[in-house]
Amino acid sequence: MNATHDPVTTAVIMARGLGTRMRADNAQSQLSGDQAAMAAKGLKSMIDVGRPFLDHVISEAADAGIADVILVIGPEHTEIREYYANLPMERVSVSFAIQEKPLGTGDAVHSAREAVGDRRFLLINSDNFYPTSVIAALAHTPGHSLAGFSKAGLVAKGNIEAERIAAFALIETEGTELREIHEKPNAGTIARLGEDAPVSMNCFVFTPRIFDFTANLTPSSRGELEVQDAVRGALAAGGVFTVVPTDEGVLDLSSRTDISSVVDALAAHEVTL
Repeated sequence: MNATHDPVTTAVIMARGLGTRMRADNAQSQLSGDQAAMAAKGLKSMIDVGRPFLDHVISEAADAGIADVILVIGPEHTEIREYYANLPMERVSVSFAIQEKPLGTGDAVHSAREAVGDRRFLLINSDNFYPTSVIAALAHTPGHSLAGFSKAGLVAKGNIEAERIAAFALIETEGTELREIHEKPNAGTIARLGEDAPVSMNCFVFTPRIFDFTANLTPSSRGELEVQDAVRGALAAGGVFTVVPTDEGVLDLSSRTDISSVVDALAAHEVTL
């Protein structure tokens, strides 16, 4: 079979961020000692929500057929490395790609290029819990793809308030194909795209061709090397990205105030790694 059509079994999970919002103390957040310690380090993915949040993320991806997980971490992230190096796992294997400095999501992807090799791969955040159905749909879509989340679904089935979603990246499509990702869209863009414009939650499937574009990124207006700019480069070169629509929700673990809602949402979630 053509490798661009085979179901995806490899995931790159970005766990290198600084966790600036999570580090910020919040007197209203009642955290356990372990939760507070990881929050203070900005290690969102390792916050205990019954077990480390990242365990839930990986297990859900494994339910969708992911067997090889590449964690993009910093050289200082010994807690993550030691935890997964010593954790018994039957369904997935976990390896590591080192992003030397937190230069942005595009640089995180490029840091994983040797570990990925010639495989298509899923790209997701370590501080978001994506439903199996969404990952499976992307995994079985040929070529490049990304999930387009409805605003209503994110509000109804996730833990993200409508006010926050209003500032999230919007996807502009032509039929089923991506035309542009609008980061922090202004009022004019929101009005032009309409209320039903899908939202990007950094849930992509890429072919190795994406590394041609992560290799030449320049800093965005936010001073970061961003994966969205690599996508724009691929589009400009004639690449096609299929937008897979979904009404599912996402659990977001960006700040200390998110922890209690994530704990409640995952209380009955079974983890099998």
